[in-house]
Amino acid sequence: MANTRLLRLQERIMQETALILRDLKDPRIGMVSVVRAQVSPDGEFARIYVSTLAEGKEQQDTLKALRHAVGFVRTRLGEALGVRKVPELRFLLDDSLAVGQRIDEILRETGPEIGPEPGPEPGP
Repeated sequence: MANTRLLRLQERIMQETALILRDLKDPRIGMVSVVRAQVSPDGEFARIYVSTLAEGKEQQDTLKALRHAVGFVRTRLGEALGVRKVPELRFLLDDSLAVGQRIDEILRETGPEIGPEPGPEPGP
């Protein structure tokens, strides 16, 4: 599969999956954002990375509900994409937001904000 075609497919899968997830009626699925889609080079598999505001058990329940709905999502995705073979979907949590927040906390704890190097004092 050509690189450009693969990138276009990933983008379409991401957009269409976000629309499909919005229509799901499962109460365990709260506010979910599709962060990115990663399709294997042969187009057989797709990892859908999602982010949610929930934490802990609620986050795991959301992921479990998404995995339960994977057949429905895949069917609707096939209708929307119009491709011969719809990739097998796998939902994963994207933790980049949490990692970014943790890095920010560490930087704050390490000391004062780093600024420009102090130069020589200007003389009269």
